[in-house]
Amino acid sequence: MGKEAPGAKAWKEHTSAFDRVRSVIETASQPRSASEIADEALVAENTARTHLTRLTDMHILVEFDRDGTSLYALDPLYQRAQTIRELLDEYDHEGLIELKEELLEQIMDWEANFDVTSPQGLREQAAKAEHADQTREIRTAASDWELVVYRLSIVEDAIENYATYTRDTRALA
Repeated sequence: MGKEAPGAKAWKEHTSAFDRVRSVIETASQPRSASEIADEALVAENTARTHLTRLTDMHILVEFDRDGTSLYALDPLYQRAQTIRELLDEYDHEGLIELKEELLEQIMDWEANFDVTSPQGLREQAAKAEHADQTREIRTAASDWELVVYRLSIVEDAIENYATYTRDTRALA
């Protein structure tokens, strides 16, 4: 663990080892090994493994093997459910429909501006671009488009199941 970063002592004093492990893995952008998580969470590797096993059993994480090393990442279904919960906390049924409209408009703008019908079409354009800044702009738009498509699928799920997820029977009328 070496020398601790500023604030590490307070984090350890005010946060349980389980919560630190969970915090580290929930903010990781890539799958991580137990030793990497332990280092960042300021816990022993065995402690991290115990908590990672528990989080895996709770279907918050998935564990997989890469070259003989167990790696951990957020379970995609858990992430999706968390995103739906955040949407339902922020929007009512009408607000979700408005958000869907905004996302669809954004997709229509990309289709019109780039004369393509998918993020893959944009990636093909990026491969043909003559300047680095054009390539970067197009690739960024393609990534943004993919993210919007994913978010749209979650918004549509929240709209379709609004009454079930919120126990709001008014949404069915």
